[in-house]
Amino acid sequence: MKNTSTLLPNDMIYGVHPIIEVLKAKKRKVISIYTTKPLPEGWDRIKSYLPQRTPMIQYVSKQVLDKMTGTADHNNIVAWVSPFKYSSKMFTHDSKPFILMLDGIQDVRNLGAILRSAYCAGVDGVILCKKGSAALTPASFKASAGLAEHLSIYVAPSAAYAAQEVKNAGYNLYMAVLDGKNATEVEFKRPLCLIIGNETVGISKNIQSLGEKVTLPQRTADISYNASVAAGILMFLAAAKTKAI
Repeated sequence: MKNTSTLLPNDMIYGVHPIIEVLKAKKRKVISIYTTKPLPEGWDRIKSYLPQRTPMIQYVSKQVLDKMTGTADHNNIVAWVSPFKYSSKMFTHDSKPFILMLDGIQDVRNLGAILRSAYCAGVDGVILCKKGSAALTPASFKASAGLAEHLSIYVAPSAAYAAQEVKNAGYNLYMAVLDGKNATEVEFKRPLCLIIGNETVGISKNIQSLGEKVTLPQRTADISYNASVAAGILMFLAAAKTKAI
């Protein structure tokens, strides 16, 4: 699949940690950096990762950076980088035995937080679904603390298409729902794919029969965890039980 970034031909990233992670990963070219004078806190950490051939650096006001990014949450530093490179095909369980699929996550910050937890929990690959889901935007990249840069991410056209592909590839599917088996008692088995659904309606009904339904215990039935929190807990449980971390 071709790169699905909405920011072609180049991507914008902002914030100290995201820029550091892009520089550390060395997967993408940093084309230019916009920052302020005096230099922002954290510049020294970024500077230590800059390549010998330093990208063009331009000094502008904070107000210009606010306008560029549409937020004040940029730590006074913005970078233009070459596009994020998505995986061109579905993962295989021999090379990526622990994957995560996101079905209809719409909040870009939830997406970023989930990707951050995925990296920390040792997830090998992430599947995003193009239909009805948030894209990997500058805000989601910031919310991931830049750790999305180190993940293999595949974009499928829909949840139904992705779930069937995952099933056909031999993965054991685990669906995060409200009426499943207590996740702390589930014996997660590799190769596994953990599926997290939409913040409001959960996982698409037409794919729930393809895997085992798992539920996080909670105090009462009329409440629920935030999607990114639930994803983080479930990823940790799956990783710990399969000794991924």
